[in-house]
Amino acid sequence: MNGPEQAGAPLLVVENLAKHFPVGGGFLSRATGVVKAVDGVSFTLRRGETLALVGESGCGKSTTGRLVLRLLEPTGGRVAIDGVEVAGLSKQELRTLRRRMQIVFQDPFASLNPRMTIGDILAEPLLLHGLADKANVEGKVKELLAIVGLAAAYAERFPHEFSGGQRQRIGVARALATRPDLIVCDEPVSALDVSIQAQVVNLLQDLQARFGMSYLFIAHDLAVVRHIADRVAVMYLGRIVEIADKSVLYSAPKHPYTRALLAAAPVPRPGAREERVLLSGDVPSPVRPPPGCTFHPRCAFATDRCKTEAPAPRTFPDGATVACHHVETLPAAAPLVAETEPPVVARRMAVLAAAKAAAAA
Repeated sequence: MNGPEQAGAPLLVVENLAKHFPVGGGFLSRATGVVKAVDGVSFTLRRGETLALVGESGCGKSTTGRLVLRLLEPTGGRVAIDGVEVAGLSKQELRTLRRRMQIVFQDPFASLNPRMTIGDILAEPLLLHGLADKANVEGKVKELLAIVGLAAAYAERFPHEFSGGQRQRIGVARALATRPDLIVCDEPVSALDVSIQAQVVNLLQDLQARFGMSYLFIAHDLAVVRHIADRVAVMYLGRIVEIADKSVLYSAPKHPYTRALLAAAPVPRPGAREERVLLSGDVPSPVRPPPGCTFHPRCAFATDRCKTEAPAPRTFPDGATVACHHVETLPAAAPLVAETEPPVVARRMAVLAAAKAAAAA
């Protein structure tokens, strides 16, 4: 996935992106506070690369994806596609840019109009962006269905006539219709069975290799992320606490929260992992985030400095960028994969690899 063109300028640049939602209910329905759903997120995405956003539910992953596409208006920060500032575009300019950035939603049924046939659903973006006319749109719809492994006859059917995996393939085909440079995949396999997850993930990888698209892949399933991502960004309470190449993050996680996420994968043999990073308490409210490092109330290594001073992101020799005051002094992370018995994450990886091998055969 790492092509030579990645050496140039990044496709997507996100700097200090923020989204604060007002909380009402006060006198005369005035705002009584704000929910800091995204609070100062920064990252880049290269051409042909997959960057995964992971974290607990409610950490701001999906909101970040929608801000990148300007489906939500940001409170602050900037988003640029190939140097074009997304926030400053008019409606017409934004429509033109949307040809280059698309989204695959989490729920493949809710994201498809039940009153439209599959042919009409796939034809809509082609006609809207002038990529086809009424004379050749039917042929292009059949081509899209073939690309995602569906029969041309399916164009006459409605969404309720398909399985979840087939509906998600249709969602992928719709996103692919405009040949975008960037696709935001918002937990595209979390609602599917494991075997179907493997098929959709492998389809996304094959399409990326064929068309050179970049993916912002939002997920909470660490097995899927390990299979598809090039780099991984870990979010906690609206901020990125660690971002690194996949191999670095899975083999040597640095931030205590990253360690806790990876160590949470169950091991099927009792006693296979002697050490676990346990999190105490619940995720703090984004309406009143803790001062200093927002993770400190749940961190076993927190000090007084963590309670008052927010850590600045620092880049380490292996390329990982981590927002933690005490990375250098933390004990080495416990092994995540037992030598004699692979954990559930490793087993899920084997399922994904086997499905891809079977498809190739």
